[in-house]
Amino acid sequence: MTTSPAASTGTQSAVTRNDPHHGPLPALALAAIGIVFGDIGTSPLYTMSTVFDPANGLTLNPANLIGVVSLILWSLLIVVSLKYVTLIMRASNHGEGGIMALLALATSSVASRPRLRHGLLIAGVFGAALFFGDGVITPAISVLGAVEGLEVAAPHLKPYVLPITLAVLVALFLVQKKGTAGIGAVFGPIMVLWFGVLALAGLMDIFKAPAVLAALNPLAGINFLLQHGWLAFVSLGSVVLALTGAEALYADMGHFGAAPIRISWFGLVFPALALNYLGQGALLLTEPKTVASPFFHLFPSWALYPMVVLATVATVIASQAVISGAYSMTRQAIHLGFLPRMTVVHTSERAIGQVYVPAINWMLLAAVVISVLGFGSSTALGSAYGIAVTGTMLITTILTFYVVRYAWNYNWLVCVLSTGFFFAIDATFFSANLLKFLQGGWYPLLAGAVIFTVMTTWHRGREMMIEEAGTRAGAVPLRQYLDSLFRNPPLRVGGTAVFPTIHPDAVPHALINNIEHNGVFHDRVIFANVTIRDVPYVAANERLSITPLGQNCFRIVVTYGFKDVIDLPAALQGCTAKGLVVDPLKVSYFLSHALVVAIGGKGMMLWRERMFAAMSHNIGNVAEYLKLPANRVMELGTRVEI
Repeated sequence: MTTSPAASTGTQSAVTRNDPHHGPLPALALAAIGIVFGDIGTSPLYTMSTVFDPANGLTLNPANLIGVVSLILWSLLIVVSLKYVTLIMRASNHGEGGIMALLALATSSVASRPRLRHGLLIAGVFGAALFFGDGVITPAISVLGAVEGLEVAAPHLKPYVLPITLAVLVALFLVQKKGTAGIGAVFGPIMVLWFGVLALAGLMDIFKAPAVLAALNPLAGINFLLQHGWLAFVSLGSVVLALTGAEALYADMGHFGAAPIRISWFGLVFPALALNYLGQGALLLTEPKTVASPFFHLFPSWALYPMVVLATVATVIASQAVISGAYSMTRQAIHLGFLPRMTVVHTSERAIGQVYVPAINWMLLAAVVISVLGFGSSTALGSAYGIAVTGTMLITTILTFYVVRYAWNYNWLVCVLSTGFFFAIDATFFSANLLKFLQGGWYPLLAGAVIFTVMTTWHRGREMMIEEAGTRAGAVPLRQYLDSLFRNPPLRVGGTAVFPTIHPDAVPHALINNIEHNGVFHDRVIFANVTIRDVPYVAANERLSITPLGQNCFRIVVTYGFKDVIDLPAALQGCTAKGLVVDPLKVSYFLSHALVVAIGGKGMMLWRERMFAAMSHNIGNVAEYLKLPANRVMELGTRVEI
């Protein structure tokens, strides 16, 4: 299997892609509210309390309060509304969004500049690694922030906050294998209720202290920054928590389309968030003592328990979206050659994009439990959360610049103006969060570094394997090998033999071993090279390329996009339309099982080569990855030195 840049474009056929964009716009907008906005919609639970956490040193007074609320409102307007909804959602990779899709766009647009392409690849992969860190912290901070409402309703319940949080999170990860199709239908209405409650609760307190409306003036935020200098800079590390989940607007564009997300944001989500943050500001103007949990103090005592329940449900929905995104990201990274093969379970027969990755699920659960126990509160987790969020946002802006410049071909001035402004804001937020390195910021950076090392090591190791196959192909190309073989042909037996290959012109080790040990050659032999382009989907009419090699042998290149479902037997059935009939009941698949041995000095440091060798020995089954029938597969081993 190989990966390659997007050589051509195409729209996915109805056979291989479930297109969710077809349907009434209101229904799509409702579904988008339930899936896309859970993360950013639950940020009011912990943002204000984190900003005014005594550990940050910011005094709670009317001037500071109005300045902070102003910064939150204008950050939502500039970063989310202008950057993501207006600009970045235009960067559609065949209808798909997210950092992997954006990375594919950016790298393919600079394919003629290998050094620049490599640099963008490194940046994009680290952004993807930080996204996995987000997948750990979002469930932890969101659910913990919701359950902490019990402390407001009944302070004596404080000892039960962590156990209840852990119980909710464990239950959430245990049900992942069942998929989200059944519960997805109720996500939208619940989140509409959530945002309606946010708006109403905020509005009630705004009436009590209308002076908070001064925060609508951007000068209030600017004055706060100018007057407080360093302290204001530090506070930006907490203000950015109001933006968590902004990346999801772009990442989920492929599920719903840009229009439903934009309508939902401007029509409901943004107004509700603005009203709630203004309401929390109004509450703190009149009752500063509620600063430990201003969100839950917006509600009367009789509503606290229902709000804890609703908030917990909303945070579960927010967590579900991030967890599902981690599964989807994993599948894309596997297809693009950045992660080893893992078992990927499709949880819906209708929606291709709904997948479950058991290995990722249990690793995320372990990391989430460690996060909750290690940090102990949503305020403490806020220090770790900001770096993961702002790091991903900064990398997204960098990649967007290259898309605007080289894919859209705008001049330098337009590119700098359109992305430089957002880069300055993202860099400021990221720098402010770096100050929290010792308070927890090290956690997502460490997690990101580990995941980044795994992804780049696997990618480079795969490149080395392909290079090794290419070297063999250069020494003895497949066609030349077959010509030599048929000068003294082996015994031919009935049926069709399929040899998946890592390089289209390499001689498969399994073929050599089969002839050496069994002394036979099938009546028909197919050399199948599975290639992944850096586009989301490949049209059905571009799936197959067949090259006759003589003596009833054929080279077939099967091309997929990084969001396609790989199914080699199904692809071979498509050969019939091209004149090559393959009977699935007469096919045998011969796989080469490579025993990778690290010897050093061949392209990576020895410790990375050993890491790659260890991963290659424990990767998921090739037959399962290619959807091969278990009773028709034969594996032959070989030793490969790197």
